[in-house]
Amino acid sequence: MKIHLLWLSFVFLEFAHPASAQISVNKDSLSLVKKLTTDKEKLLKLQGQVDDRTKEKEQTAAKAQQSADENRQAANKLSNDPQDSRLARRADNSASDARSDAKKARKAAESLDDLNKDIRKLTERIAGNETKLSKYVLQTNTPMRAVVTPKDSTLPNHK
Repeated sequence: MKIHLLWLSFVFLEFAHPASAQISVNKDSLSLVKKLTTDKEKLLKLQGQVDDRTKEKEQTAAKAQQSADENRQAANKLSNDPQDSRLARRADNSASDARSDAKKARKAAESLDDLNKDIRKLTERIAGNETKLSKYVLQTNTPMRAVVTPKDSTLPNHK
């Protein structure tokens, strides 16, 4: 009887072990699913900002070009009459505006580049996590191994 109980406990442990492994796999896969969900939400948010940042880049570039043209005109007027203090002040102000607008245009371009870089990194991270998750899915879909025990002649044959 003790041998029979020992044998039953052995069989129980064999079947319980894959179940405990299944639980740890589920915890790991659940954490991956959670990461994927948050990363995909972030990705959607970032992709929604692309149009706004692209428009901002184009607008600041156009404004910088306009300021540069105005600065060139003010410099030409000043070159015709270098002693005119009013023209000198206007040329100085337009040069400051052109510098400021060029800086804003550079910052807008950098902002768009950084956004595209973040989107690229997040997309790569999502792809990596999806690959990891697919490995868990493949593992969990494998059938459980059957425990085959040889017939023990010492065990009584109870029917």
